[in-house]
Amino acid sequence: MIRIAGFVALAAIFTYGLHAFAQTRADVRPLTPIGTSSSNGISFAWFYDSSERVVVACRVGHAGDTLDCKARTTVQ
Repeated sequence: MIRIAGFVALAAIFTYGLHAFAQTRADVRPLTPIGTSSSNGISFAWFYDSSERVVVACRVGHAGDTLDCKARTTVQ
């Protein structure tokens, strides 16, 4: 009985370990906000990423549920 309980506990710990290490981790970087503006219901925000020296421009559409941060340029 003790062997079965030990095997079940070991399997549970192993399964938890696989689950914990298999999680995708988001790349979180400190961004410094530069400024914002809006026109005709579309909002823009600019951020500076000091680790890569990149300026990122984000756009939010009319509905407010779509965020587009694909525009980036490198600061020389």
